Amino acid sequence: MPLGTRVLGAGKVLLLLGALVATYVLFAAAAMRVGIRAREVQVPDVSGRTVRDAATMLADLGLTLRVDENRRVDPKVPAGQILQQDPLAGVTARRPRSVKVWVSLGKDAATIPDLTGQTERTAEVRVRQDGLVLASVTEIQSADYQPDTVVAQAPAPGTRGDTVSILVNRGARSTTYVMPDLIGVDGERSADYLRGRGFRVAVVSSHPYPGLPAGVVIKQTPVGGFQIAPGEAISLEVSR
Repeated sequence: MPLGTRVLGAGKVLLLLGALVATYVLFAAAAMRVGIRAREVQVPDVSGRTVRDAATMLADLGLTLRVDENRRVDPKVPAGQILQQDPLAGVTARRPRSVKVWVSLGKDAATIPDLTGQTERTAEVRVRQDGLVLASVTEIQSADYQPDTVVAQAPAPGTRGDTVSILVNRGARSTTYVMPDLIGVDGERSADYLRGRGFRVAVVSSHPYPGLPAGVVIKQTPVGGFQIAPGEAISLEVSR
């Protein structure tokens, strides 16, 4: 094959390869652009809405809601409604970008009082008197604090807000046992065993019971399986 013909053929192949590469790059760029645009949405206006409503609206568009912990006093926007947002409404954003919002405290946010050390009842009254809402009461059982007293709260005293949650100590958890079934067991031996573990045990009566030797338990109070605590009274009736 003449050299000129071979050079011409190679040129056509290179030209074809170049056209294919250019076409691939063009389609790839177009596909990328379409993909980016498919992820883009306009941020809606969530101002004046509750946090729950705003979260639902944003989720429908593939966006997420992020609430700033610092609420702001505003005389025009009622407490609990969104006061401000970032990015602003109408801005184009890509999924799944988050939208940060600030929630209004209303026109007259109260200062959170110090409730720690107060009884639960006193704390509830103080919260109502200050125009606040008691959001939740969580309980613990500890010997480190006085029973039925507030040991922690949120938000902290001195901050401004409209709700408060408290942690109340219910006192140390008492140890309980399951009352054993003593029917058919020697009464005096059972009584000595239970007294050694802090229970008050008394053999209150004896009755004739054919077939049993004297001193065998035939009735007990509490019955077997009942929950009892040290210091509680146990009475036994035995055979004679």
